[in-house]
Amino acid sequence: MDCPSCAMLIESELDDKGINCKCSYAKETLEISGEVVEEVVKIVSDLGYKIEE
Repeated sequence: MDCPSCAMLIESELDDKGINCKCSYAKETLEISGEVVEEVVKIVSDLGYKIEE
């Protein structure tokens, strides 16, 4: 992520899909609830970001 707006974009996109999450630019983290990892990886990748587990 390049700025706090990136975190807000990711959080908003996941929220629109019904996925409860918290994205932090400062901590460079994305916390999700539930068993939606594959779906989250696809959504975030489609936005142009990389996820490291």
